[in-house]
Amino acid sequence: MKNSNLIIACIAAAMMLFTIDTKAQLKTPEGSQRAQVMQRVGITNITIDYGRPSVKEREIWGKLVPYGYNDLGFGTSKAAPWRAGANLNTTIEFTNDVKVEGKDIKAGIYGLHIALKEDGGATIIFSNNSTSWGSYFYDEKEDALRVDVKTKEAPHTEILSFSFPIIEANSTVAALRWEKKEIPFKIEVDVKSIVMAGIKNDLRNTSGFTQSNWDNAANYAFNAGELDKALEWINGSISGNFFSKETFSNLSLKSQILVKQGKTNDAMTLVDKAAKLGNASQVFQLGTGLISQKQNDKALAILKDNVKNNNGAWPSNFGLARAYSAKGDYKNAVKSLNIAMTKAPERFKPRLTAALEKLKKGEDIN
Repeated sequence: MKNSNLIIACIAAAMMLFTIDTKAQLKTPEGSQRAQVMQRVGITNITIDYGRPSVKEREIWGKLVPYGYNDLGFGTSKAAPWRAGANLNTTIEFTNDVKVEGKDIKAGIYGLHIALKEDGGATIIFSNNSTSWGSYFYDEKEDALRVDVKTKEAPHTEILSFSFPIIEANSTVAALRWEKKEIPFKIEVDVKSIVMAGIKNDLRNTSGFTQSNWDNAANYAFNAGELDKALEWINGSISGNFFSKETFSNLSLKSQILVKQGKTNDAMTLVDKAAKLGNASQVFQLGTGLISQKQNDKALAILKDNVKNNNGAWPSNFGLARAYSAKGDYKNAVKSLNIAMTKAPERFKPRLTAALEKLKKGEDIN
């Protein structure tokens, strides 16, 4: 029994020493500080994690950073590209599938390497190995993608930096800058497909238990030109689910979808129903939307009712002035706008005054 207790005590002591040893490691700063930069395109995050060496008056290109693929004298690689930074792998992460320089790459985290060319070009390499130290263990067989790009001359950048200098709705350009060189590569994202797929999935989980999410889904699909899916989702908001009911928002949106589909008569029926559920501001927006659709008679009818139903509130009279203007009835448009002027807050009067001047000249204010 004593021997057994002694063994247990020794094991416990050894475990304690091991724990102390693993926790006793000091944290000290790296010579090349670590950094991370992220850009979102649509709902896709693109994140680059890298070490930031300084120039320190050294000759960089072709010397500190050799051209092409090289035996670095350490590790397993005999033909290693540049690590595109310092210390651990530079990594790039895509939260959705994207295209880099027009080529497909799946969502995930990749080791990011660069093979620089003497003629001003570079090969950007995305490796499935994202956890090694630098490029000392680079293996071409682990490549996920290679793309060729052109480098650019740039103002001096002392500390290596990644950034996203160009950002558009469906793409961005990532660029490495160091010394007097920039190495850019374009990343494209199929935003609409990604968002639509995400919405379809979300509406099947707890997000689909809320009516406003169906409205928002339908609105996104409508603006993205996916009319059939927009109609399906707005119908789910209106009827068929435990939360479904007719509201100003879903009826007015459905009317817009039907207009786009060429079903104008059905759309105008919904406009009448929506107008009865909306407040003064909502009906104002509904009416001005009809004016933009050239549905001037319907706009005039609901904007007249808006004045009656809201005690002549100034936005209602302004909306009515716009409806008369769209019909070319500038006399009544001036009359309605003058009424709006007497009730509007001071901050809105410059806009109304400018509209009134246009009407007096016989110019449409829409």
